Amino acid sequence: MDVSVTSSTSESLPPPEVIKDAARQQLVRLGGSGLSPEAVARASGLSFTEVAAVFPHRDDLLTALVIDAYDASGAAMERADAAAAGAGASAGARLLAVTRALREWSFANTAEFTLIYGSPVPGYHAPQDTVPSASRTPGVLAGIVRAALEGGELTPPRRAVPGPPLLLPAAVEAFGGVPGAPFPDLIERGIVLWSGLIGLLVFQVFSRTHDSVRDEAAFFDYAVAVAAESVGLVVTPDGSTG
Repeated sequence: MDVSVTSSTSESLPPPEVIKDAARQQLVRLGGSGLSPEAVARASGLSFTEVAAVFPHRDDLLTALVIDAYDASGAAMERADAAAAGAGASAGARLLAVTRALREWSFANTAEFTLIYGSPVPGYHAPQDTVPSASRTPGVLAGIVRAALEGGELTPPRRAVPGPPLLLPAAVEAFGGVPGAPFPDLIERGIVLWSGLIGLLVFQVFSRTHDSVRDEAAFFDYAVAVAAESVGLVVTPDGSTG
C-alpha cells in the first residue's frame, strides 16, 4: 500500500465533528431508526463517500452519537457535583444538584436523551466501547453515596432487604466493596436510585407526568427526595438537607 496516498486521503477526510453535528440534526428529525450515512451526507453537503470514509456503517455513526450523549450528560452531572462539593454542600445537596443537572441536559437534548434512554433502535446493539461513557452517570451517583457513607451522613435503613447478594462482582468493585452493617445492601439501593432517576426522566421528557402534576420541576425534586430516602439521605426541595 502506498503510505503517501493513504496519508493524503486521511488528511482530506471531513472532521468527524462535522458529520456528527449533521447526524444530530437528522436525529431530531428522523430519530435513531431513521439515521443513515446517506441522510447525513445530504444534510451536511458532503458526499456519501466522504461520510462513509469516516463512519462506514450506520451503527458506527450511532455508536459515536451514543458515546457523545453519555459523555455530555455525565459531564453535566460531574460539573454540578464539583461545584456543589466545592461550595461545601452536603451529600444530599450534591445529589439534588447532579440530578437537576441531568434533567436540564435531558430537556435541552431530547433527541440524544431518546437515543440513549428511549426505545432501542431496531437492529442496533451498543458495543462495549460505549460502557465507559455510560458509566459516568451511575459513577457520579455512586461517588456521592460513597462520600455520604464515609462522612457519616447516611441514616441506616429500617431493615436490610433479606436474601443473598444481588450484585455482580464488577458492581461491588466499582463501589469499593460491600459496606458493612448497617448498610450491607447500600449498593443495591444505589442501583434502585439510579434506575428510578432514569425512569423519572423518561416520564418527564416524554410528557407522562404533565397531566398529573402541577409543577413538573418541583415534582422532580420531590421524587428525588423520596428516592434519596432509600439510600439514607434526606433532601428537601430547596436543596438543603436534614
